[in-house]
Amino acid sequence: MNTSRAEHDSRPQRGKAGFSFSTRLLVALSVVVVGCAVSAWLVASALAPSIFHDHLGQAGIDHDSNEAAHVEEAFTWAIVLAWGLAVAIAVLLALVVSWYLTRRVQRSITAVITSAAQIADGHYDTRVHSHGLGREFDELAVSVNELARRLEATENTRSRMLADLGHEMRTPITTLDSYLEALDDGVRAFDDDTRQVLRDATHRLERLAQDIAAVSHAEEHLTRIRPTSTTTGALVTSAVHAAHEQFENKGVTLNARLGDSVPVTVDPDRLGQVLGNLLDNALRHTPPGGAVTVTSGSSEHGRVKIIITDTGDGIARHDLDHLFDRFYRVDTARDRGHGGSGIGLTIARALVTAHDGRISAYSDGPGRGAHFTVELPVGRA
Repeated sequence: MNTSRAEHDSRPQRGKAGFSFSTRLLVALSVVVVGCAVSAWLVASALAPSIFHDHLGQAGIDHDSNEAAHVEEAFTWAIVLAWGLAVAIAVLLALVVSWYLTRRVQRSITAVITSAAQIADGHYDTRVHSHGLGREFDELAVSVNELARRLEATENTRSRMLADLGHEMRTPITTLDSYLEALDDGVRAFDDDTRQVLRDATHRLERLAQDIAAVSHAEEHLTRIRPTSTTTGALVTSAVHAAHEQFENKGVTLNARLGDSVPVTVDPDRLGQVLGNLLDNALRHTPPGGAVTVTSGSSEHGRVKIIITDTGDGIARHDLDHLFDRFYRVDTARDRGHGGSGIGLTIARALVTAHDGRISAYSDGPGRGAHFTVELPVGRA
């Protein structure tokens, strides 16, 4: 009971005291409207009589005559009736418009508050609709919707990651358990074959643990970056040379286009790891007879691009937003068969980001190949 009370106390509480924003806004607008009306009345009352008397004098009417008294009385009543009616109508219309605007503002704010509360409760499919109150409110709605979308994607990735981790761990654990049980029952002897099977299972668990640690370190920028001066041509040449044998063994053509080699200040080892992961990903999804091309692009707006294009499986549009998520696989069964752990692209993104760069993917669809683009600052990281 104490734990539940502590959890309840730790949750943020909504404010219950005070007036709502719409009430405060309506009161403020009402004060402004009434103040303007009173000010106009006072100014008219102060200036109108003196101006009227001056005009009576210019017309040759004596101020003490009966005619002047009658005209002044008529003028006073005309001012009172006309100004009173005009001010009353103006104040009423202003208050109605103010009430309408505050209602719309309050409705929009309430929608954002309700959506934010639903998102906080885990309903990430909640969306805020624009109420047409202006650019700022539209941007607020877009920001809340984008927040919900990213949280939903993160939650889906987390669920998928846990499922993948459970699947990855289940096979070696089942192997270890079955072999240990067979050894206990005397069904199997602890020979070289048994020792190798057990060792392979433990190595698989160790490799999974290393993958998890690697992606965590990379995303938290714990991987140390040692920038040096180099060129995009040197980076591409080194990566292509390192991967050439693997491509040749599979029968996939690997091309390098070094039309423009631009100076950059990066960590060659870490960028080599990025290009290596991208080439490994392209090789995994390109069948024999296909081709992968690495292009060192020209610099634009202070940035340079390195593009890796393949003629492989391609990527569906709904998968493009998740390619760089932890343990995400476009085709889970296929990637497991090829030995992919689903973290190579995640590490690549983390390392490129650490160099103040960007990485993106594009594909026209399944079976139409893919393009991965790495953008880096020219001259310095």
